[in-house]
Amino acid sequence: MKRITIIVPSYNEENSVKPFYDEVKQYLKNQNYDFELLYINDGSKDKTLAEIKKLSKTDKRIRFISFSRNFGKESAMHAGLEHSRQSDAVIIIDCDLQQPPSLIPEMLKYYEEGYKIVYTKGKTRKGEPKFRTFFANRFYKLYNRYTDMPLDNGAKDFQLLDKQVVDAFLQIKDNYRFVKGIFSWVGYSRKCIEYDFIPRKYGKSSWSFKSLFKYAFNGINQFSTLMMLLPTLAIITAFVVLAADALLFGFGVFVLSEFLIGIFIAISLFVTALLAFGTFYLLYQARRQVLNRPIYLVEELLEEEHLE
Repeated sequence: MKRITIIVPSYNEENSVKPFYDEVKQYLKNQNYDFELLYINDGSKDKTLAEIKKLSKTDKRIRFISFSRNFGKESAMHAGLEHSRQSDAVIIIDCDLQQPPSLIPEMLKYYEEGYKIVYTKGKTRKGEPKFRTFFANRFYKLYNRYTDMPLDNGAKDFQLLDKQVVDAFLQIKDNYRFVKGIFSWVGYSRKCIEYDFIPRKYGKSSWSFKSLFKYAFNGINQFSTLMMLLPTLAIITAFVVLAADALLFGFGVFVLSEFLIGIFIAISLFVTALLAFGTFYLLYQARRQVLNRPIYLVEELLEEEHLE
């Protein structure tokens, strides 16, 4: 019998833990699989861990990992994958019920057909905040234009991954991980399932605009050539402007020549700032990689079956 681990990243989800469990267990009745639920408590400040422990006392399929502090969803997913090495496949799903557990049987159907990755995406962004939708659309447009392995606009972390994909993911030693980009990069046969937007029922999202911007920036930096193209294009533009200014000065068109000098100075300052920021950021990333600090730290965990 194949073993499937349901990885559930959870941060400040005390009101969602039990409703999520009640919902997801309805779709874990396939007799061909041995299911387990692995909750990852990502340093929650509420009673998320206490709620998980309550459930673990009544259902031997439940395990948990509790971090020493909040390390972020990317780290929580990584921990879940590391602690599911013995499983034949995993399913990553959020605890907030915005990703429908009802899709699990369909995921398993495609898995049985031979797909190594079964991922999900929103049919549309209807129902999401307009501000977030605008920037998400810009992100995917930029990312896909300057990368060899594009992402589906609206793709979710809610996905089924075969053991072979999990092993490939864990071979990558990048200190900071853009999970969507990595799963696109590793390849393997994949199938997409679409679903309509589901509003959040309990609590509020921990994703602020700042955290989303940082997430998007790191994704573009890791898998896109955009960060290398920007200073190059700016330098080329500066030299074109400088050459045009020299021609205008030579022909005595001084007013336009002075205007172009102003543009050249502005572009030069922009390039200087961009290169300075890029250098600082690359040094910062290199420092993180060299230091090789752990991606997460565990404070408490429950891994073995604990009911007689």
